[in-house]
Amino acid sequence: MGNPLRVQQIAGVWIGMGVRFITFLEYIGGLITLFVQTLLWILVPPLKSKRIFQQMCVIGVESLPIVSLIALFIGIVLALQSAYQMQKLSADIYIASLVSLSVTREIGPVITALVVAGRVGAAMAAELGTMKVTEQIDALETLATNPVKYLVVPRFVATTFMLPILTIYADYIGILGGYLFGVYKLGIGSALYWKMTYNPLVLKDVFTGLIKSVFFGMIIAMIGCYEGFRVEGGAEGVGRATTLAVVISFVLIIAADCLFTTLFYFAF
Repeated sequence: MGNPLRVQQIAGVWIGMGVRFITFLEYIGGLITLFVQTLLWILVPPLKSKRIFQQMCVIGVESLPIVSLIALFIGIVLALQSAYQMQKLSADIYIASLVSLSVTREIGPVITALVVAGRVGAAMAAELGTMKVTEQIDALETLATNPVKYLVVPRFVATTFMLPILTIYADYIGILGGYLFGVYKLGIGSALYWKMTYNPLVLKDVFTGLIKSVFFGMIIAMIGCYEGFRVEGGAEGVGRATTLAVVISFVLIIAADCLFTTLFYFAF
């Protein structure tokens, strides 16, 4: 017979793995359930347009300054790093094409989603989590108001709608950042830079990023709301849910980007 202590340790490891796996399945099941409920409640009138518009302002308009700043610097840095290699090949004019394609297909949607997840996803989890621990969500149910319809649907619709718009804006600002570096630092002619920016672009490049951003918006809204609904333990639980909402959103956004990039690569 083997060492009883060794057997006990191995059994403990397997039990721990089993518990984590079951917890993971419970999390995925709860998330899918909330997603399905949200889609069903969207179809049930009335759709609270005022609350949706308020969330659009919070998610979209108030995110413009930080999205503008980050997208501008990303465009400048991308042009700078491209110039490091392109100048060795005397291919400076292709910096514009590289920046425009990279920003519209990958960097614009991903960076915008990460910024919104860090700013809005955390706010959703904190707001709903505070409502949960102060029993405001229970009060809604007492008043015969469905929490998913009242709280989740406006945030889901607003995030899914506004993220593609923010992505288009970030694409433009990122390309503008590359333009500023290319024209005023590298000395590329303004007309030539814009020509080399737009000539390689086709509709599928832009739509690839926009399709990704729609799903990124869904991820941010679902994770933020779900973590808010799961809060337990008062203020400490709210802080934990806020952190988890940001971390899980980041991981799922990067994973979804990898998945969609692979699909689009083979599809187009």
